Amino acid sequence: MAQNVLAIYPGTFDPITLGHEDVVRRATQLFGRVIVAVAAGHHKKTLFSLEERIEMVREAVRAYPQVQVETFSGLLRDFVVDRGGKAMVRGLRAVTDFDYEFQLAGMNRSLMPEVETVFLTPSDKFQFISSTFVREIALLGGEVDKFVSPEVSERLAVKVRAQSA
Repeated sequence: MAQNVLAIYPGTFDPITLGHEDVVRRATQLFGRVIVAVAAGHHKKTLFSLEERIEMVREAVRAYPQVQVETFSGLLRDFVVDRGGKAMVRGLRAVTDFDYEFQLAGMNRSLMPEVETVFLTPSDKFQFISSTFVREIALLGGEVDKFVSPEVSERLAVKVRAQSA
C-alpha cells in the first residue's frame, strides 16, 4: 500500500451505491488516505441535495478511518492540486464506461501531469449498478435494497414519498 499517497475519488454520488462503496474499499487497500469528493453537481440536476449526499457518503465510509468526505465545486483539478492528491480513483463498471473515462483521464493528465488516474472495477455483483438506475427504479416504485445500503434505501423511500405527496 502507498501509505503516504492521497487519492481522490470524485463523483456526484446521487445516491452512493454499493458499487461506489466497493470502489472506496478497494482504494483504501491501495492508498494511505482517500478523499471521497462529492461534486456540487452544478452540471446535473440531483435528486438529493449536496448536504444529503455528503451525509450518505459519510455514513457509507464511516468504517474507514483513512477516508474523509469533502465537497467540491468548480474544476476538479483545483481541488486535487489544493489537497496534494497524487492519484485520482475512477470506477469502471463496463466497457461502455471506458471510452468516456479514458478521455477524461487524458484531459486530467493534461491538466495535472503529476496526478495518476487509477481505474478500479467493483466486484462482479456490483458492476451493473449505477446511481441513475437506482434513482429510476426507486422513483418508479421498485426495490433498490440490493443496490444500496439500508440507510440509502430508506432515504430514497422518504424522497419518493415526498415527491408523490
